[in-house]
Amino acid sequence: MSDSSITSSKNKSQSSDKLAPVADVDNIWLLPDGVSDLFSEEAQKQEWLRYRLTRLLVSRGYELICPPMIEFTESLLGNASEDLKRQTFKIIDQLSGRLMGVRADITPQILRIDAHLNKMGKANKIARYCYAGHVIRTLPDGLFGSRTPLQLGAEIFGSDSFDADIELIDVLYCLIDNLDLKKHLHIDIGHVAIFARLKELAGLSDNDASVLMNLYANKALPELKQVCEELPMGSDFYHLAVYGHDMTALKEALSDTATKDAAIIKAVGEVQTMVRHIKDTYQSNVSVDITELGYHYHTGIVFNAYFENESQAVVRGGRFNGESFDAASNAPTAIAQELPSRSATGFSLEVTRLQRFITLNESKLVLVSFADMQGVRNDDNTKLEKDLVNKISELRDLGHRVVRPLSDDDVPNNVTHKLILEDGEWVLRAV
Repeated sequence: MSDSSITSSKNKSQSSDKLAPVADVDNIWLLPDGVSDLFSEEAQKQEWLRYRLTRLLVSRGYELICPPMIEFTESLLGNASEDLKRQTFKIIDQLSGRLMGVRADITPQILRIDAHLNKMGKANKIARYCYAGHVIRTLPDGLFGSRTPLQLGAEIFGSDSFDADIELIDVLYCLIDNLDLKKHLHIDIGHVAIFARLKELAGLSDNDASVLMNLYANKALPELKQVCEELPMGSDFYHLAVYGHDMTALKEALSDTATKDAAIIKAVGEVQTMVRHIKDTYQSNVSVDITELGYHYHTGIVFNAYFENESQAVVRGGRFNGESFDAASNAPTAIAQELPSRSATGFSLEVTRLQRFITLNESKLVLVSFADMQGVRNDDNTKLEKDLVNKISELRDLGHRVVRPLSDDDVPNNVTHKLILEDGEWVLRAV
């Protein structure tokens, strides 16, 4: 090979390592849909909400835990529905070669942690957990939803008592009321056990149940009526959608078989008790939708909370069995067979969605006079230098933001006050 061919080959190799030029410089800063930067005020709002809400949860006895952002898919998606699997980014672990997932929901991680602690004998008989962390999703919830929301939640494991569901509602209202947002909140109550029990009584296949659930979700009453005409106890399934907002009317519309069933009677009673509790205790807007069936793992009462007229729920919660199930067969996964099952209830809240309702108190932005600061340094006046340090510390303790400039042109935007030297004292003056 000639020297020229070697040089040519080397140049080609070097050029291939270089990034291709970007035609439009603006594209360098383009973020994916559903992903955004948070600047100054919005970033402060998010951190303020995270800190305030987690402190409230901890004060009520909930143990703060921080699961990792990534896990092997066997544990992260062992109990996942097909929807959650689609929402999860997958990556290859460069150390082991195994498939990992970036979490799209934190609740499955809490389930894993509690199951592990319970198996090791380290979990409380009744355990309370809380968390706050970002999740990353392949698709946003809704047209303008975020793919990287900050998710905060609370869970109770080890209690099948309805009092635990009441406690979770009380915790939710504690958080919302502390932010003075209760007037914006509307909560929608459902109960998975009513549909699940009707499915058992009618002997429906999983495929028929899936068709009904999709029709319920889409509020497709004409199509639902047509499908129900071909099903055993079809009128009961149809009446769930027609009268599912009124427990008294629903009980009158259901068949004798359904109204005399103990599980259905209990579920209807729990919905009525929950609605009464919310109205009497919080004077809050509440409605009922028995066809709201939560996520695939929910087993009892479920609830969604909305702010104002938003179509996407800000809070989702309900009762579930602390066991991993395969969404297709509804049977315990291999992981679940190794772990003890625990009754559980909980909710998750999308903190990012609360930010538009929050207004932070504006703190003063103080800029130290660079000329005065330099004069003190040039005079080697250690007393005034020490006084400056103490004054800055005092102002910061009061919640003010104080900047010591590095040069004469180091001037932040929105400065509200200057700290200047007057008659041998550091004095705060409004700009």
